[in-house]
Amino acid sequence: MNLSNPLSKMTRLGMQHAGAIVVSAAAWVSTAAYAVNDLPGGPAVNQLNLHPAVTKVADEQIWLHWFVMAICLVIFLVVFGVMFYSILKHRKSVGHKAANFHESTAVEIAWTIVPFLIVIGMALPATKLVIAMKDTTSSDLTIKVTGIQWKWGYDYIKGEGEGIGFVSTLDSSHRALSDAGGPKAGAPVDDYLLKVDNPLVVPVNKKIRIITTANDVIHSFAVPAFGIHQDAIPGFVRDTWFRAEQVGDFYGQCAKICGKEHSYMPVHVKVVSAEDYTAWVAAKNKEAAAKADDPAKVWTLVDLKARGEKVYAANCVACHQATGKGAGPIKPLDGSAIVLNTDHNAQIQVLLNGAAAGAMPSWKALSDTDLAAVITYSKNNWSNQTGQIVQPAEVLAARK
Repeated sequence: MNLSNPLSKMTRLGMQHAGAIVVSAAAWVSTAAYAVNDLPGGPAVNQLNLHPAVTKVADEQIWLHWFVMAICLVIFLVVFGVMFYSILKHRKSVGHKAANFHESTAVEIAWTIVPFLIVIGMALPATKLVIAMKDTTSSDLTIKVTGIQWKWGYDYIKGEGEGIGFVSTLDSSHRALSDAGGPKAGAPVDDYLLKVDNPLVVPVNKKIRIITTANDVIHSFAVPAFGIHQDAIPGFVRDTWFRAEQVGDFYGQCAKICGKEHSYMPVHVKVVSAEDYTAWVAAKNKEAAAKADDPAKVWTLVDLKARGEKVYAANCVACHQATGKGAGPIKPLDGSAIVLNTDHNAQIQVLLNGAAAGAMPSWKALSDTDLAAVITYSKNNWSNQTGQIVQPAEVLAARK
């Protein structure tokens, strides 16, 4: 019988296990070499308890957790205490004989009523908390959070800051750090894979309603310090809320395994004072206005039509009417040859320089973006469904 194969196989297995132990030990040593400290608003070193709460809901969750744990501990001690006492004191070796009885009404009532009371005792505070967690009414600010592989989209849709929108992505330096194998020994890594380029900014002591959805797969928006954990599901809308009671930076992550870069999808919420939040909103609006009026920006048809509709309502509707049919000597835009013309410059010149001996005034005071938007709107409204798009760059070129 040839024993060389089994022995060599055992040797290989032993070497593999030894190698795995060495690799694990090396990984532990290298991790221990990182300069890791507690991250305020994020995970702590050797954290065992739930995250410190900064909202009343999170505080209630922690209380409920320990309340239920205490009940479970009492049940464990009582049940196992009685069981071990019975085993030790009523064992056969000391002369006890097993009792023989059936259908004890008292026992039946006891083991029905006692668990029922225990469940009710746990259910009442739990139900109260769940109802509070879902009460998103009377919010001061509403933000839509969209999960995207692998980043978060934030749109402020109600309250101060309405209209602001941006995407939050893992900071590129942390991505590069991860690609290189992780932080180097001695490097500060307190916020490793939690730093983002655009954090979600909210005011302190305000009720923030979060509406979640997703563009691709199921994600989950979770911030432990706030006590929120809400799935973001494509085609569905869910909501939750929080009211942060202190300023600072608070961190979370996508809590659903959403693909190969799931670990690169952190949540960073910056809670600021009311004054700082107002200043941030003003800065973001100024930034958005500058970006929106950048003549080099390439717009989509949908966005140009939406902006063009507002420009038309503010400047054109009095003469050309909401129907685009005009009134009296005012020529209609609906079906107009110049509007339908594929030569965009013809209509651009009319808006820049006016026409009909001043009956159509010059609108060159409007921005390039506004003019491009209203022209695009007229070319794709009423019966004028041309599909043509006029970009701000075309208007800028026509001014010269």
